[in-house]
Amino acid sequence: MTEQATGTASAPGQQRPVIVAGVDGSPTSRDALIWAAEEARLRAATVRVVCGWEWSSPFNLIGPALEYAAPDADTPSMEELTRAKVEELVTGTLGAEPGVPVEVRVVQGPAARVLVEASEEATLIVVGTRGYGGLKGAVLGSVSRHVTQHARCNVVVVRDRRDMAAQD
Repeated sequence: MTEQATGTASAPGQQRPVIVAGVDGSPTSRDALIWAAEEARLRAATVRVVCGWEWSSPFNLIGPALEYAAPDADTPSMEELTRAKVEELVTGTLGAEPGVPVEVRVVQGPAARVLVEASEEATLIVVGTRGYGGLKGAVLGSVSRHVTQHARCNVVVVRDRRDMAAQD
């Protein structure tokens, strides 16, 4: 799933709309990915799964940071490790045949900035309420709040199912 689309094809010469799904491996980002894929089916769109990573973040590789030894010729780069984790997340969440075209983009940089930049090419961006860095009582995490305020397209924030169940 490296930068290529998998799934159904569109008519020749016709560009599919793009729905961006921001992921970090948290349960709410998985829910956002599922929501984005279902919406992409309805809109005949491509799902562009986007993950921003940083060296300084303790959650830079789809969850708690992995130990990383000094690079050598046989050591994959942080980007390669992150891409592999994102692709594993996509397959684990949507299955091997998601039924819609899926692209994976892994970009070095703060998640909030990376997602806002990705929104420039999208018709919709979907994020979870909060990721691994979120405070338990927060309604929105810092990344989802930033995306809702600065995205260049419509934004859907998918609530954490556990929070909704607790309110029932």
